[in-house]
Amino acid sequence: MDSALLPPESDRRTPVVVLAGFAGLAADGVDHAAAALRETAGTVVVRHDLAQLREGVVHRTVRTATQETSAVLELAHGCVSCTLRMDLLPLLCTLAQRDSVDRIVLALDPAFEAEAVCQAIEQVVVTGVIGRLDGPAGRDVRVQAVLTCLDSAAWLADATGDETLAERGLAYADDDRTVAQLAVGQVEFADVVFAVGAVDMAGGVQADRGKLAAVLARLAPGAPVVWVDNPSELTLTCVETLLERVPADSRRGRVFDAHAPLLRGRPPLTSDYGVVLMEFAAGRPFHPARLHEALDVLFEGVVTARGRIWLATQPDEVVWLESAGGGLRVGGAGRWLAAMSEDELAEADPERRAMAAMRWDERFGDRDISLAILIHDADPADIRAALHWALVEDEELRLVERAPDRVAEWEDPFGEWHADPCENDETAGVPVEDGKSSRGEAK
Repeated sequence: MDSALLPPESDRRTPVVVLAGFAGLAADGVDHAAAALRETAGTVVVRHDLAQLREGVVHRTVRTATQETSAVLELAHGCVSCTLRMDLLPLLCTLAQRDSVDRIVLALDPAFEAEAVCQAIEQVVVTGVIGRLDGPAGRDVRVQAVLTCLDSAAWLADATGDETLAERGLAYADDDRTVAQLAVGQVEFADVVFAVGAVDMAGGVQADRGKLAAVLARLAPGAPVVWVDNPSELTLTCVETLLERVPADSRRGRVFDAHAPLLRGRPPLTSDYGVVLMEFAAGRPFHPARLHEALDVLFEGVVTARGRIWLATQPDEVVWLESAGGGLRVGGAGRWLAAMSEDELAEADPERRAMAAMRWDERFGDRDISLAILIHDADPADIRAALHWALVEDEELRLVERAPDRVAEWEDPFGEWHADPCENDETAGVPVEDGKSSRGEAK
């Protein structure tokens, strides 16, 4: 039986706990949680400091309750993905081989995104580890849980802003990601969230906490949220108790593709403190030029939007849209089933095929639009109206069906790449990547 399908108590792979946190109290929370966990015999804490990544230098520290070792790594290409591939993954495999190691804790530098790390553990082939056959680190380790710390006073502003890492003074090498991209991604992928910061119920702060709680409940449904006044409260007992409380159906490092349900975990669909998770679905494509204009509604009052879109000018391609705060990425996510050959269909995920069969259209097959938009300070009706305006009209839809060659001549700002805001020359021109989104690696 595949070890990835075994229950945790039957899985003999070494468990890995991933700790993520962006800055301020969140980073302090990661440090305290890591220090607490390493008090347990057999636990090893690994941290890569990427502050000097621009110079091709990475500082790696490995700590246990009784020992600490440090190393300075010099990389030919100073980037996050190289650090992951060349050192972190091989180190996981090496540590997993040691009888003295019962658990590995990864205290991630903010440049590492937990989703990208977990995906690499399962998919990237590790070579050159003595005494081990080449293969993914996931053969030797399993993600027990992802714990995210956030600064309760600063996170919502970070998650809804448009500041880049470079503007914050935190850019790594040629990293063009935004603060919001990291802040949203860290929480969205979490199994447990620690909201760190003094909680004062006077002077309207209670409402701020209520709004943050409403956002978290919709962004990471099912993930317990623990409110702590000070990072020092993240003791061994506290963290271990939360690890035991991680729901059985939590992600635990699983990476979902673009065709998985967008409302996983049964998030609340009602409005709370002005926060609402809105669905937008359509059985006709977007006109690319109008969509490009309409997308401005996602940059104000929206935490994140993500989902599959159908562009009239790209009838064979599933396009994945993902926003965080004031930034947007659009990328390829494979082909629609209706555009696949018989051989390609035979390789397609059976669950995806079953879901598509339930809504199959005689003319357009499984092509559709499905978006989930998390709003914190905007009118859902305005967003819905703007997106409806961007859909093709009836006459245009007949062209989509009968004259695709003519439709292919329409202006398409999404033809080769897309990144917003368009007027920002530093972020424009980001190549479209194959896969769910361009989030994950800095190259």
